[in-house]
Amino acid sequence: MNVLVTGGAGFVGSHLCEALIDRGDQVVALDNFDPCYSRERKLQNVTQLRGHSRFNLVERDLRDLEAVTEVLAGGSFDVVVHMAAKAGIRASMRNPSAYVETNLGGTANLLEAMTRTDCRRLVFASSSSVYGDNPGRPSREDDRAVPVSVYAVTKKSGEDLCRAYTAMQNFSALCLRFFTVYGPRQRPEMAIHKFTRLLLDKEPIPLFGDGSMERDYTYVEDITRGVVSALAYVSENEGYEVFNLGSGKPPVTLNELVARLGWLSKSQPIVEYHPPPGGDVARTCADIHKAKSLLGYQPQIDLSEGLELFLEWYRGGDADTDHVTEPSRGRRSS
Repeated sequence: MNVLVTGGAGFVGSHLCEALIDRGDQVVALDNFDPCYSRERKLQNVTQLRGHSRFNLVERDLRDLEAVTEVLAGGSFDVVVHMAAKAGIRASMRNPSAYVETNLGGTANLLEAMTRTDCRRLVFASSSSVYGDNPGRPSREDDRAVPVSVYAVTKKSGEDLCRAYTAMQNFSALCLRFFTVYGPRQRPEMAIHKFTRLLLDKEPIPLFGDGSMERDYTYVEDITRGVVSALAYVSENEGYEVFNLGSGKPPVTLNELVARLGWLSKSQPIVEYHPPPGGDVARTCADIHKAKSLLGYQPQIDLSEGLELFLEWYRGGDADTDHVTEPSRGRRSS
């Protein structure tokens, strides 16, 4: 396949690009190198791909409709995987207009550019945050979405745009709701990366609330396999669908996550508790039966193994200079 991956130099996007190249696809990664973290780290994410004959990295901004149309017009793409977004729930509450402009306006531009160039198959990276608080049971795709942060609102609105283009412009679109993805190349401000840095530096780890907040932590290679399966599905089926991609395991509290990181790293956590911020939900947990049934999605890496792989990656590089190395992949190769 000939695939355009927006946000292709980011955390999940770069893993996806590698998986697609490994299976023989032609890949163009589009990224605007948003300064939420360093350009150098993003370039390092794709360092193994740059120079590959079937990979091309282009720097464009989804907010520029004409530039995005030019990229699509020059590619004859079979499908687009839309990973690009401004991420972060708390940051979205501090700068809501930037999130609306990038996540919603950028998605609208991408869909319009795809219409102009007659590329009508899309996989959209959404988020478990669209559900809001659903503490009673695992979230199902047919549950009512009640987002409680600006970031979550932009993701749900992105889904709605995909649905509208499916209805009005003959698109085929899959929206994948990711549940707390972690692993090598994770953004520095995300919990597991941040907690690991503070733990190894013997600095206090800030936990919001009493540490009982629960998350469905999903390893990045499992997410990548789910996206690859979604590409096959959207290529063979018409219409609009939503799928959860989570771990398939019970959620884990922040207290338990910190304890596991401490045990695996042989370090004693120093924890500081702070009042819970607005926009965060108490619990995320995915019902993945639909993805298992229709996509053949089957997570393979549990949290303990995933944290070991993350620590291996973290310790193999220099976090201060953004120099990182990959862990051995072993049986986890796609």
